[in-house]
Amino acid sequence: MRLQKRIAMCFAIIIIVPVVLSAGVLAGTLYFQSDELRRHYGIDIAHLEAFDKSMVFSLAFSVLVILVITGAVMTIWLTRGISAPIRSIMRATQHIRDGNLDFELKPEGNVEEINELVASFEEMRLKLKETNEANIEFDRQSRELISNISHDLRTPITAVKGYCEGLMDGVADTPEKQERYVRTIYNKALDMDHLINELSFYSRISTNRIPYAFDRISVRAFFDEASEEISQDLQTKGFHFGYINQVPESALVIADAEQISRVLTNLISNAVKYNDKEEKYINLAVIREGDEIRVTVQDNGRGIAAQDLASVFDRFYRTDGSRKSGEGGSGIGLAIVKKIVEDHNGRVWAVSKEGEGTTMGFALRVYEENREE
Repeated sequence: MRLQKRIAMCFAIIIIVPVVLSAGVLAGTLYFQSDELRRHYGIDIAHLEAFDKSMVFSLAFSVLVILVITGAVMTIWLTRGISAPIRSIMRATQHIRDGNLDFELKPEGNVEEINELVASFEEMRLKLKETNEANIEFDRQSRELISNISHDLRTPITAVKGYCEGLMDGVADTPEKQERYVRTIYNKALDMDHLINELSFYSRISTNRIPYAFDRISVRAFFDEASEEISQDLQTKGFHFGYINQVPESALVIADAEQISRVLTNLISNAVKYNDKEEKYINLAVIREGDEIRVTVQDNGRGIAAQDLASVFDRFYRTDGSRKSGEGGSGIGLAIVKKIVEDHNGRVWAVSKEGEGTTMGFALRVYEENREE
């Protein structure tokens, strides 16, 4: 029942009940004062006057008692639906003040406005709890990120220091050794530069500060060109590269070519980084299934444990194997992949078997001229 209606009913009852009862008593008094009644019962004037005074006093007392009882009953009825929920809200505010969000607030009365207030308060508690848990998780991930970055920077920095000392101490006493030392220092500097750029990019893309340049892209032409660059790069690293593109030349997608190239680069880099086999291979496949273009990168690396597979695309997540290895990344490369693909209304996935390899992929919707995007 609405509070306004409840108050109106209380007001009406407090007014109407005493008035009706008082009117009844007054009608009875007037009836006893009638001439016909006095003649019938033989009541004289002296007795009637005494009866009138007693009746007036009784009437006034009855009205007072009726008002008190009616007011008390209506007050209890009115406040019963308000006081209990208010006490619950007060207890809830004390819990929140003390930092405890693990409780549940339920409607206790039958006043709609109060129940709506309790429901809104409970919704606020759930939002606060969700935000608090998200902040705790973000803090945990931030600490893990700092730990990962420290680990990833320490390795190349240690190598750079070692090779610089070798150059200063004259260990590299031939032009060939000196060139090799300098080349190693340069490569380690590139690794650090790549890591810093990756962090900077993720910071911008996670706050939606990367403006996408969406355009119609020919799937076959785009991946044919990308595969040539990938093939050359992988050959220098000792990888066998396979490429299949079964998409018709007419197939198009709406995408940012630069960012899709970044997705592909990150997937290939991840496959290279975690391959510990003597005979290494990476296969890139592009196929169409229904209204999707599916792109997969398959390797024969060390694989991913089943318990880690569902989290590999989470930000800053690194598998136990990458933590133990000296080649572990910061854990944001695949998070960048997921963010970019989802911003293209696509999806990502990964399947793997430890010791045999991993297949990671993403899917984009096919663009058709007669279909609204």
